[in-house]
Amino acid sequence: MAIVKDLPFKDLLFLQERLGRIFDDALSKYTDQGDDSKCGWSPPTDIYETDKNLVLKVELPGVEVKDVGVEINDNLLTLKGQRKMRSNVEGEHYHRMEFSYGFFQRTFTLPVAVEGKKVKASFKDGVLEVLVPKAGSVKARHIKVDVK
Repeated sequence: MAIVKDLPFKDLLFLQERLGRIFDDALSKYTDQGDDSKCGWSPPTDIYETDKNLVLKVELPGVEVKDVGVEINDNLLTLKGQRKMRSNVEGEHYHRMEFSYGFFQRTFTLPVAVEGKKVKASFKDGVLEVLVPKAGSVKARHIKVDVK
């Protein structure tokens, strides 16, 4: 028989995390720039780097593939899409509604040079994975400045 350790402050930690998200969402409307501030929600995103790629993993449960777009312009990657609310079913009465619906848009500055034309994306189990190949080695330019 397994012994389960009870965490007496587990509910307080959950409440603290939830309130933190609420404040972050509310404040992001005033601190974000561009069209991002007009969006209904912001999907959680992980970005990491391997030897060959930058990898973005985005949680998009309930979003259809046709409603998602990825664009790369210079060193900016923009993720756009929409999670549509299902139409009400007769006899359905909500007691709680926590999912976020509507349009979303996130823009990320890419930390390294990439080859935007070779981007690959896959969508499985509600997670979008975007592989962005790194560009070949970028040669540093040395410019001599004459000081007078």
